[in-house]
Amino acid sequence: MYADGKFLFYDHYLIEQIKSKKEPEIQEFFLLLSVCHTVMVDVSDGQINYQAASPDEGALVTAARNFGYVFLSRTQNTITISEMGTERTYDVLAILDFNSDRKRMSVIVRDSNGRIRLYCKGADTVIFERLHPRNLKREATEEALDVFARETLRTLCLCYRDISHDEFEAWNKKFMEASVAASNRDEALDKVYEEIEKDLILLGATAIEDKLQDGVPETISKLSKADIKIWVLTGDKKETAENIGFSCELLTDETTICYGEDISGLLQTRLENQRNRAGSTSHSSLRMNEPFFQGSRNRALIITGSWLNEILLEKKKKKKKKLKLKFPKTEEEKQKQIEKKRRAEAYKEQQQKNFVDLACECKAVICCRVTPKQKAMVVDLVKKYKKAITLAIGDGANDVNMIKTAHIGVGISGQEGMQAVMSSDYSFGQFRYLQRLLLVHGRWSYIRMCKFLRYFFYKNFAFTLVHIWYSFFNGFSAQVRRHTAYEDWFITLYNVLYSSLPVLLVGLFDQDVSDKLSLRFPRLYVLGQKDLLFNYKKFFRSLLHGAMTSLVIFFIPYGAYLQTMGQDGEAPSDYQSFAVTAATSLVFVVNLQIGLDTSYWTFVNAFSVFGSIAIYFGITFDFHSAGIHVLFPSAFQFTGTAPNALKQLYLWLTMALTIAVCLLPVVAQRFLSMTICPSESDRVSEERRVRRCGAVSRSRTSTWPRRPRSELRTEGRTRRAVLRIPLPAPRL
Repeated sequence: MYADGKFLFYDHYLIEQIKSKKEPEIQEFFLLLSVCHTVMVDVSDGQINYQAASPDEGALVTAARNFGYVFLSRTQNTITISEMGTERTYDVLAILDFNSDRKRMSVIVRDSNGRIRLYCKGADTVIFERLHPRNLKREATEEALDVFARETLRTLCLCYRDISHDEFEAWNKKFMEASVAASNRDEALDKVYEEIEKDLILLGATAIEDKLQDGVPETISKLSKADIKIWVLTGDKKETAENIGFSCELLTDETTICYGEDISGLLQTRLENQRNRAGSTSHSSLRMNEPFFQGSRNRALIITGSWLNEILLEKKKKKKKKLKLKFPKTEEEKQKQIEKKRRAEAYKEQQQKNFVDLACECKAVICCRVTPKQKAMVVDLVKKYKKAITLAIGDGANDVNMIKTAHIGVGISGQEGMQAVMSSDYSFGQFRYLQRLLLVHGRWSYIRMCKFLRYFFYKNFAFTLVHIWYSFFNGFSAQVRRHTAYEDWFITLYNVLYSSLPVLLVGLFDQDVSDKLSLRFPRLYVLGQKDLLFNYKKFFRSLLHGAMTSLVIFFIPYGAYLQTMGQDGEAPSDYQSFAVTAATSLVFVVNLQIGLDTSYWTFVNAFSVFGSIAIYFGITFDFHSAGIHVLFPSAFQFTGTAPNALKQLYLWLTMALTIAVCLLPVVAQRFLSMTICPSESDRVSEERRVRRCGAVSRSRTSTWPRRPRSELRTEGRTRRAVLRIPLPAPRL
């Protein structure tokens, strides 16, 4: 009646056992699945829809529904189940919530006969610790769990326990007191939960298939080729996590796998050596930076959450309460206590740093059985000790802490809910989109930003330093109209109209190679990891380039104006004409320079470069007209300067010389660098260009019109016959 019509199950023996009701443990197994959960039900048009906090919980309740144990409704104190067509209502006495530390959930219910029973489901590691000593199915269940883990399935263990009325009443008093505790409420509840969750009877185990999305192996392979370290942080079992690593090709048959127990000795030995050589020479300190592993770099590390706590000294020790008489401490005792804490903290930090160094020597790291808090701690360790940019990607609520801790958080919207998406910086629906986010858009963004910054510094140094050189010739005068090398309106509009649009478009749309080539050659991503496009060296090169440009822009027009006579017999060597000449040269140089820096040319880029130059001339001629001077005589005093100066051929030749001296060295340097020491993107572009030319030549050859061989033979014979015709003798 309530089963899913699309559900197919091929084990008829199980269905027969459920119908016959001869095996009470099977009935309890599916009853537990339909009772022990926090799923909400929604009935619309006679159809039952479940709303679950996690897809795993929803899948288990749906599975119980398909086998005849249907969760129908719940109230604050009751839950109604249809057991093979018979409706039964259970009183919910207590719900023992799930959290990442407990790794289990329990519910205490009372049936119509007054029997009180605790149902519990959780991870095998915590369930097996709380089982009754006499559990006949433990070995069989462990074998089944191993099989499930090898199949990369996510497992849970199911168990129950009968509780007497007196025991429940005594426990319930403690539970109510802990529920209303004003301080340390969670710790008090966990302690009360431990008292009732013991001597459990094992019913069996469940396994849920969590399929990998399409393109996961290919994405991980490309990210690895881009020299991106990939760490997998999961709450699954070690066997499950290892098989997931093989299925997504993070691990291969050639990979040397190291487990936490194998490297504990390495970390301990390194730490002891560091403590012994703490006060030694720099030579011995250098030897401490030697790698942990020798030989092959194709190595992977698989560790568990418990090992991580022990090796990183994060495991909290339960303090036993003892009756002690407190006496005031002396200053010496306080100093000793402070020194002890300082040494313990230094020991802990060194151990953590050694772990990060060791893990980074591995090609891949898999952390299994880790809590959300541990996921965030691992990300924070990498940020702290490697100074690396971290990206965390997850799809569930247990990944939120990790996503928030990383520099860049990515959430995958799917069956796990929207918590990860709401906490992330970027979100998408498939893991495979990550390769495009990083290798294409991330790389393009880095290149664009670096070009933008370098050019921004260059054009402003080239613009500003001209004032410095001019000051040496005007006596550093503070006179209002003669203390700057340019017109006031040019200074105002230079960064707004004359040089802003081209660099803005480069920062938005520039591409050194196409997206297909970026995905095809992941090694191009290494450019940003090594910070090659913008660093202190690049900054000072931009500064020097701008300073040299400013020197050329100032001194070439200055030299040209020393002894000059125009075509009309008048000397144009006045301050205003010099300002126009220098400004015009600057506008040409900086706009043509961004043209040289542009890798991806479009109509918009070309329009911005030449349009900025056109805008400069249009505004300059308007501001230097007599009409605007009549309206605003105090604001526009360069009346007629541009029309008079720019009609002189000598000044145009001066500007052409200035532009050539500024740009030709740049062109020569670019040509030599691409020829002698090309970058990775230059090699890829050249290879693409060669292949394209080869393909074009082959296509031309293949499409050349060919004649039949018979025609060729006929034509050849005709030609030979024509050549054999005897020529008449020449007449004298």
